[in-house]
Amino acid sequence: MREKNKFNISPKIIILFTVFLDVLGIGLIIPILPYYVESFDVPDIVVTLLFAVFSLFAFFSAPILGMISDRKGRRPVLLISLISSAIGWIIFAFSKTIWGLFLGRIIDGAAAGNISTAQNYLVDISKDDKERSHNLGLIGAIFGIAFIIGPLVGGVLSGISIKMPFIIVGILATINTILAYFFLPETNHNKNTTDKISLNPFSPIMKAFKNKKVLPFYLAWLFFGIAVSLNQSIFALYITKVFSWTVVASGFLMTLTGIIISINQAFFLRKVWLKYFKESFLMVYLLVPFALGYFVMALPYKFAFMFGLIITAFGHSTLRVVMNSQIIGFSDKNRQGEMMGILASIMSLSMIIGPLVGGAVYVVSASLPYVLAGIIISITFIFVSKTYKNITPHNHINIESVEAI
Repeated sequence: MREKNKFNISPKIIILFTVFLDVLGIGLIIPILPYYVESFDVPDIVVTLLFAVFSLFAFFSAPILGMISDRKGRRPVLLISLISSAIGWIIFAFSKTIWGLFLGRIIDGAAAGNISTAQNYLVDISKDDKERSHNLGLIGAIFGIAFIIGPLVGGVLSGISIKMPFIIVGILATINTILAYFFLPETNHNKNTTDKISLNPFSPIMKAFKNKKVLPFYLAWLFFGIAVSLNQSIFALYITKVFSWTVVASGFLMTLTGIIISINQAFFLRKVWLKYFKESFLMVYLLVPFALGYFVMALPYKFAFMFGLIITAFGHSTLRVVMNSQIIGFSDKNRQGEMMGILASIMSLSMIIGPLVGGAVYVVSASLPYVLAGIIISITFIFVSKTYKNITPHNHINIESVEAI
């Protein structure tokens, strides 16, 4: 169903802008955060803790927000998430103490349902499977664009003031909240009103984990997220310590990652990976080069690091797509919000564990987090390769390109 407001603005534009701002914030924070935190004269591990605290609160909120969006609608959940994000970023930007930084990340994480709710919006407004795949594919494109622009803008703005990138993201999030309030209609007209909303964030996860056939997918998603968040949380710290690269170089590398993701989403995913290989095959055997990429990044050579970065960028963006598609294929139509909330919550759990473990092992050795990430992905390959052939998803929604959750 195509809903429009009195100003005749398509909700798709507002939704994609919402996703763009969310990922823009990620693109800004990863390369700049260590340099910003450094100004507070605190240990390096505080950087990874700031990643973890956001994910901790997102872990508790994501499944609840997913169920509420199924029962009460997408619009109220998205508005709450947007307001929370705007307030969180503004507090983060203007804080004068390290505790203020934590408060900003906590507020943002406490209602972090932007991406999963946006994904549900695009599913709601799709006429058929083909348009649904196309709409979800747009999220993947937005991810790539935001990861290109974010680090570049962050690098330029940080030259004015190290706080400036966070101030700009807070302003944009505020504008996005206003646009959504006035221009975004409700699109969920098949609300699930039969089930009660549980305030226990573990209940939908435990319920989902009881499905033994899907359990390997959930575990693979968890381990995948741990490995990725290990990389993200110590990325800027590592290149600064090992290669003496600056915030500009960090931003450049993040931009390179965004370009690779965009190329992969726009061309390779549709024209190569999904055309010539089954999703189940990709989910298993792409884990091998993905693991090798992390091992290569652990080597103290710039060329090796760059080569590993390119491999993991391709692997990351492709594996996210096929894992999402495989798991979402099990959900009933009126529980898609709950399923996406569960996936978001599992990813949040992994992004609590990843930065905490990453920060701890980074203190021992700067390269150890990458070695550990490679080991985790290798273990994932071993147990998934033994089970994937026996799993045939029902209600498969054929997501061709979605870099979400």
